[in-house]
Amino acid sequence: MMTLYDISPDVVAFSTTRHGGVSEGNYASFNINHYCGDDPTAIAENQRLLCERLGIERDRLIYPHQTHRTNILHVDKAFLSLSPSERQLALEDVDALVTDVPNVCVGVSTADCIPIIIYDPDHHAVATVHAGWRGTVARIAEKAVAAMRNTFASQPEKMCAVIGPGISLQNFEVGDEVYDIFVKQGFSMEKIAERFQKWHIDLPLCNSLQLQSCGIAEEKIQMSGICTYDSCHDYFSARRLGINSGRIFTGAVIRP
Repeated sequence: MMTLYDISPDVVAFSTTRHGGVSEGNYASFNINHYCGDDPTAIAENQRLLCERLGIERDRLIYPHQTHRTNILHVDKAFLSLSPSERQLALEDVDALVTDVPNVCVGVSTADCIPIIIYDPDHHAVATVHAGWRGTVARIAEKAVAAMRNTFASQPEKMCAVIGPGISLQNFEVGDEVYDIFVKQGFSMEKIAERFQKWHIDLPLCNSLQLQSCGIAEEKIQMSGICTYDSCHDYFSARRLGINSGRIFTGAVIRP
């Protein structure tokens, strides 16, 4: 059902796999995301199974409607007091979440994009980040670190992070127009790109370098090393399965 990451005894950090759920077809079988066209009954059962595994109530499972931008939402006690419709509105157009509330699962959904978990052990706070190529080039990882600094007074040198399953450089082929956007935004292309028949970009490395530029030590950044394109039988991949397919959910729960 999930791949676990060892970032702290006080945090359950994970990415879901395709296994252990009830969804069918290209959603098979463990999809919890209701923004991608799956059967609502199957989604509800998968969410129940995940919450049971995490030991939380269903209303403590929080994930946004992502739009490949850089908006970040603070999931605090005020957010948790909102009605379901108010919560859904607050979660629109959001691509990263931060929280320091225990026993709340904050997470993001991906299917080739790069999911990131950032943890601050001093302030017991966590961020989950969705970084597709648009979010990566807009430096959402850096913005998430800044949000943790502003919200919790987190210090990057104390933080650790996970780069979860996503598409690898070998399989992330892009057009010249995408490559040029990265160039214009000042990325070190000799580090993150390689030319085959077309340009390929290393999104996991690019996001790791962003975290390092903020002050998170390289040795504190776990790289899952999982390519979703190559591992589409175990993890959802939109490039292999199409956009009408399930999503990996990468989340974190702070334990009290």
